[in-house]
Amino acid sequence: MVSMVSSSCNKWLELRPEDGLTSDEYWQTKEQLEAAVVGCYASLLDGGSMPLVKYLFLWGELRADMVQPGFDPASDDDLSALSSITRDEINMIRTDISSTNAITNWDAVYKTINNCNAVIKNAAEVLKTDNTLTQTQLNSLTGEAYGLRALMYFYLLRTFGEVPLKLLPTSTDADIVPLAKSSKEEVYAQILKDAEQAAKNCQPAFSNAAEDKGRITLYTAYAIQADVYLWGEEYQKCIDACDKIISSGKYQLFPAGSTQAEWFNRVFYNGNSVESIFEFQFYEGKLNPFYQMFSQANKELVAAEWITTGGLYGIDNIDAENKDIRGGGTSMLETNGSINKFTGNRTSATSFSHWFVYRYSDILLMKAEALTWVSPGDAANGTAAIAMVNDIRLRRNALPVVSDAVIEEPAPAESLKVTEYILNERAREFAFEGKRWYDILRNAKRNNYEHDEVLMDMVTSSAQPAKQQTVINKYKDRRSHYLPIYNYELQTNKSLIQNSFYQ
Repeated sequence: MVSMVSSSCNKWLELRPEDGLTSDEYWQTKEQLEAAVVGCYASLLDGGSMPLVKYLFLWGELRADMVQPGFDPASDDDLSALSSITRDEINMIRTDISSTNAITNWDAVYKTINNCNAVIKNAAEVLKTDNTLTQTQLNSLTGEAYGLRALMYFYLLRTFGEVPLKLLPTSTDADIVPLAKSSKEEVYAQILKDAEQAAKNCQPAFSNAAEDKGRITLYTAYAIQADVYLWGEEYQKCIDACDKIISSGKYQLFPAGSTQAEWFNRVFYNGNSVESIFEFQFYEGKLNPFYQMFSQANKELVAAEWITTGGLYGIDNIDAENKDIRGGGTSMLETNGSINKFTGNRTSATSFSHWFVYRYSDILLMKAEALTWVSPGDAANGTAAIAMVNDIRLRRNALPVVSDAVIEEPAPAESLKVTEYILNERAREFAFEGKRWYDILRNAKRNNYEHDEVLMDMVTSSAQPAKQQTVINKYKDRRSHYLPIYNYELQTNKSLIQNSFYQ
């Protein structure tokens, strides 16, 4: 199965044009247009100063509570002896964040955006020169570019807040012009506009698993819409988008009783499972950075100690075989804290596990959260939300006791308790998939930060004891919830103004 998927993915991604996407002579044939779209996807496997997926992991995990440094230096001298990227990771975990931290560099994301912009701007030209290209095919291909652009800007919005909206490609030096930041509201509106274009035009499916799970389909577009609407507190629209995916019947969870090995191998090792909606398709010819990050002797990051000691998944002290299949052996290893989801049974030469953007369980849990808040206190909605969580728990063999505390169902009308129930399950389900910080921030900022204790509780539990109050005071300033603009961008684009917290 691995061979089949890898071979298919390899042939698909080999279509990428080697001479770039922006040549005036390039936009002549349907095949060139198709290759340009594949180039957008291929850029997801590359990056800028760092691989794109490494940025996405670090942005979604470092400021949350589920990872810690593989080596935590005791002194400044110890810190200075580490590599620059390891120092930057540790500083971000410690919330010592400045514009010189290379993790704040957004270059890899904007490279993908530029590829998408090139397709969106130039695709229609192919209709004039290739009569084998139909309008439907054109719409489908540009729909994929719109969907990818929406996803990339959604990462930027949640990470930086205000960012430049670059909607035209940079093809030559003449195209490089200073561009100011757009407001969060403007970026949010553009993301939804792009996602709508994807939903209107993308295909419901492709002919093989690598493309069906590795390209933007109609249902990927719905998943992006649901995620964005949930972030924007447009709960009924989130529910509607989730229902379109659920009612399609294309996706399902593995049944209760599935073994850990069966689930891990099909969902994470092989990838492109029945639970998958969208994954970045690494393969033998294009490896990911995760083995280097998580499996070498000098690991950059490991699972937080509270997770390896049973604080997330629990431990059955009577029957060691009775375990949450998402826990030790899947998401991480209790013995040394290694993050295992991307590296299990792999070597440095076979580090081509996928990056998982949307899985079906994400849709169910997004709908559950939206149901909880579309009409706060509604017991019927709360009951439906709890049922979705419990179905996932049943299928994953979630343990009823964690850290000596029984996990009890909340009262359906108590929206905050239901939300906590969902948030805790999202931590188990999506451990180390780059979602934790965004989940925490989304819940904290709801209704103008009505319940910012979600964020403060996380800070209290994960900050260094000596710096706990300093970190709490920092996070009380809502401007600190977004990263600074990288200093290189400020130097090269004089229209940019540093995010106010870091000025």
